[in-house]
Amino acid sequence: MAPRAIDRVSNLVRHQFITRNRRVAFGLSLVIVVIAVAAVHVSAWWFSPGAMILPILCGGLWMWPRALRILFGVAAVCLAYDVVKGKAGVGIIATIVVTAFYADVLANARGKLGTRGRRAERMMIELRDRIRAQGTLPDLGDGWGSSVVLRPADGSSFGGDFVVSHSDGKTLEVALVDVSGKGMDAATRALLLSGAFGGVLGSVPREQFLPACNAYMRRGNAPEGFVTAVHLALDLQSGEYVLSSAGHPPAAHFDGSTGRWRLSTARGIVLGVVPDLAGAPEKPEEGVLRRGDTIMLYTDGLVEAPGRDIDDGIGQLLGEAERMVVTGYKAGAPELVTTMQRTIGSGDDCALVLIWRS
Repeated sequence: MAPRAIDRVSNLVRHQFITRNRRVAFGLSLVIVVIAVAAVHVSAWWFSPGAMILPILCGGLWMWPRALRILFGVAAVCLAYDVVKGKAGVGIIATIVVTAFYADVLANARGKLGTRGRRAERMMIELRDRIRAQGTLPDLGDGWGSSVVLRPADGSSFGGDFVVSHSDGKTLEVALVDVSGKGMDAATRALLLSGAFGGVLGSVPREQFLPACNAYMRRGNAPEGFVTAVHLALDLQSGEYVLSSAGHPPAAHFDGSTGRWRLSTARGIVLGVVPDLAGAPEKPEEGVLRRGDTIMLYTDGLVEAPGRDIDDGIGQLLGEAERMVVTGYKAGAPELVTTMQRTIGSGDDCALVLIWRS
């Protein structure tokens, strides 16, 4: 009978601790009990009841919400024991309660994501790095140069502006996109759209890119806002290009022979507003990038601010860009973005793309 009972107990223990969540919950509960008992019977100096904060925080990181609340119950009983024995005061109680509330919020947020520990942070870091890599233009070959600057608002890692590109070695396609809105709402939509637009770019003919993006945004019953975009298709051998715009600020072309910037005439309707762009008026621009020429794409965060006319901002951007022609585009692009942000006082996301031929 004894071996059979031992087997039953062993199987029960293995069943109860089959998941990592239960093992962590048991371990942290044991730590809290040890702290509470040791504070009374050993030394409150070495085993202060306030040390319960550490296992509670670990529970917020590593446990699911339901198991965490059981841990809170264990901590409450142990804390009450220390209070009765005169080892815990109001300050310690308040600190542990606030810590438990924070741990509960943390566990609920991670529970919705289905992650524990630092996996959520690692996921976001990896996603950020992938987006940054996606926004890096490929090597364009001899005689060509490029620079991309993305500056999300408020120093965030994510913003509503993004760049997607594709090159087969002969042609280059680049799209600069600005998602309406600010903050996390725009950032989360930009994360979704960057993957979709990046998949479309290079997979459909040039003239179908913006309509395909619009069709994707219109999919479903409740479109979320609108998006402006500018699309550049460039022949890397001849320098011929086609610019298409979807409600985006006009691109700028620097003519090396005249030493002047001029604005593109490409126009079009923003994405996500009409069901089909096929019937919407569109005016792409065709041109040639010769040696010494440059194309500049940018978002309205560089030229528009509350109470300021966007045309004035564009004029100032072109004036600052003339200095960049002398100092060099590679080093001048980040400085240009910094200067424009400081000058117009914009609190929006900013993005700049420069492609030049030397």
